[in-house]
Amino acid sequence: MTIKENISLLPYNTFGIDVKARLFIEYYSLDELRQVLKEHKGEQILHIGQGSNLLFTRDFNGIILHSGMARARFIDDETVEAQNGLRLDDLIAQLTDMAYCGMEKLSLIPGEVGASAVQNVGAYGVEAKDVIERVYTLDVETQEERVFSNEECKFGYRDSIFKHELKGKYIVTSVVYKVKPGEASKTREEIIQTRMAKLPTVGEVGSAGSFFMNPFVPEDKVNELLKLYPDMPHYPVGAPSVNQRSVCDGESGGTSCPVDLAERYQHRNLVAEREKIPAAWLIEQCGWKGKTLGGAQVWPKQPLVIVNANNATPDDIIALAAQVSASVKEKFGIDIHPEVNYI
Repeated sequence: MTIKENISLLPYNTFGIDVKARLFIEYYSLDELRQVLKEHKGEQILHIGQGSNLLFTRDFNGIILHSGMARARFIDDETVEAQNGLRLDDLIAQLTDMAYCGMEKLSLIPGEVGASAVQNVGAYGVEAKDVIERVYTLDVETQEERVFSNEECKFGYRDSIFKHELKGKYIVTSVVYKVKPGEASKTREEIIQTRMAKLPTVGEVGSAGSFFMNPFVPEDKVNELLKLYPDMPHYPVGAPSVNQRSVCDGESGGTSCPVDLAERYQHRNLVAEREKIPAAWLIEQCGWKGKTLGGAQVWPKQPLVIVNANNATPDDIIALAAQVSASVKEKFGIDIHPEVNYI
């Protein structure tokens, strides 16, 4: 394994925030992961992937854990197991080259395989849950392996059991995906071109992808707003079960949760009486497209994204996000919440 002290986390977060970690450990096998968990039991540990859905707000006075396991193997003709440290897009590229399809609509989503199961990433009508068969994990406390079925993962929009009841209790070590023989290169290329045209390129412009969740709004509120904004996009959405397919176009559409993620399960029944209004539309109507605060900017091509445009500090990004949220609340009476995790 690799162990470094007082290391900069600049290469390990897509926002490009230069903070330090007291200890950084990268492991390359399950035995090494078990060793780390045993030796550092009781200490503050944060397991990260590519760092594409988090914002470091300060130096991390604990242990940053990262997987160096990055292999994939076919179990049979229609299932492939990928280790947690493999970049999701690299896996999709390999499958496409081998003429396998099923995951191509998730192309170019930043992040690693392990995060795909935790976050239930999605785009263009497909979510990770639609292709995940099972998830292998390691219990942080006992270091014992446990396999979760798709149903046991309790997948929802950008959501899973690993973000709630089992947060911090298990580390995803590998994911088994369902695929099938078929040509996917054309679709993958179209997805890549679309994303590159609207979204900042990871590694060139610091961001965490979509910064805000799309809000669910009561039907009477939607009808009230339509009188003022007849062209307002809105989409009726039924109450999503754990396994229901949701639609997210990766840009300005997608289903969302009406409340904070931590309260998702307590509020599932409310969704049936609500409709989705794209957060990107709300933000654009408030005039935020391209606006800056310090070194942070609302991305000119996609207002759902906040970028590190000019050596932004964490406070710049947090303040800009707060002002965007406040203006949407003031203009429309709608709360929008960050999808990004503040660390």
